[in-house]
Amino acid sequence: MEKILIVDDEKSILNSLEKILTDEGYSVKVCESGEEAINLVKSESFDVIFLDIWLKGMDGVETLKILKENKFEGEVIIISGHGTIELAVKTTKLGAFSFIEKPLSIEKILVTLKNAIEKIKLKRENRELKNKIFEKDELIGNSVPIKALKREIEIVAPTDSRVLIYGENGTGKELVARLIHRKSLRSNKPFVEINCAAIPDELIESELFGYKKGAFTGATNDKPGKFELANYGTLFLDEIGDMSIKTQAKLLRVLEEEKIEPLGGTKQIEINTRIISATNKNLMEEIEKGNFREDLFYRLNVIPIEIVPLRERKEDIPLLVKYFLSKLEIKYKKGKMEFSDNAMEKLMDYSWPGNVRELKNVVERTYLMAQSEIIKGEDIFLNTKQNGEKISSFLEAKQKFERDFIENKLKENNYNVAITAKKLKIDKSSLYKKIKNLGIKLPEK
Repeated sequence: MEKILIVDDEKSILNSLEKILTDEGYSVKVCESGEEAINLVKSESFDVIFLDIWLKGMDGVETLKILKENKFEGEVIIISGHGTIELAVKTTKLGAFSFIEKPLSIEKILVTLKNAIEKIKLKRENRELKNKIFEKDELIGNSVPIKALKREIEIVAPTDSRVLIYGENGTGKELVARLIHRKSLRSNKPFVEINCAAIPDELIESELFGYKKGAFTGATNDKPGKFELANYGTLFLDEIGDMSIKTQAKLLRVLEEEKIEPLGGTKQIEINTRIISATNKNLMEEIEKGNFREDLFYRLNVIPIEIVPLRERKEDIPLLVKYFLSKLEIKYKKGKMEFSDNAMEKLMDYSWPGNVRELKNVVERTYLMAQSEIIKGEDIFLNTKQNGEKISSFLEAKQKFERDFIENKLKENNYNVAITAKKLKIDKSSLYKKIKNLGIKLPEK
């Protein structure tokens, strides 16, 4: 059922329009001012607004401007008893769907409303089609854990229950959250994410709840928070275990009251947002340490979902490699490649501390550096410093990769520097310099 808002300071217009549209099967709400309309749109979702131009206080033109600035996704139909061509042109340029003069014709009202709703449906269909075309990743795998995870997503998605996703870094927690949203009844509404570990404590509250102009130094305009942006959609709280205790208390109150109050604001905004959280921590241990609120945990942990690490579903690695290669072929247009048996064996023997994200990076790096269509085991460079010394900087990782790559290429060519340089398409002198700088030892002749 489409939701309609009527904004007019003439009660007779409000009453008659409300009755007509209600009889036609629409859900109708009315108000008498632009200010009230703006507040209603912040807390509720409307498909079409009938907006009178001549209102007390904020007029219809100013109200329309604010609606469009706040990215109101529905359509606005302007109604006026003193209409002019100039006014009609002005409001249309501002984004109004149509302009109807008073006295209102029931037939014109219904036809215009029907056309506005058709346009909204078309926009939603286009958005859904665009989302399908540009979907980034899918949940790839036929292992028992992945099949179980897919079933859980299908069951959980249509509900509005809060979900808490557990999993190591790189297992695909955000992907699972996006899949739940995509298969939910909120799929045509926003999916908004925030990484609780990436935002400083002093900023996370303003990011979540927004702020009003003048709330603090530098707050020159109102800014909606993530909760408001995700209204009627889904808010994904990634790395929830890293949220400060102070912010946890405020989040708990929001979940209990389903209202937020922006920093520096005086009015609460009702919100209807589904919460999906994720963590790589053991929250029960964090509760015992005093780092996480137990009452918030039970609010978030309505439906727990655990993603097993890649090392526990290694049978999915060949499928994942094939999937990543298909994406890389499109992205880089370098041609088709495949991993040989010994290359795949090398991938299967590795423990993947970085999980699917690490596998994706390894496949991309190998694809870009490979010199033939068949990728061999020696073409693959893995972080072998898993169980001891860690690679602690980008420079160290770069040097290790370069050293391993050159060592393997030298080995392939029986340590003939001239032939290796030719195959690598660099000068022999440059290769000798790299061998020396990287500490590569050539066998004595």
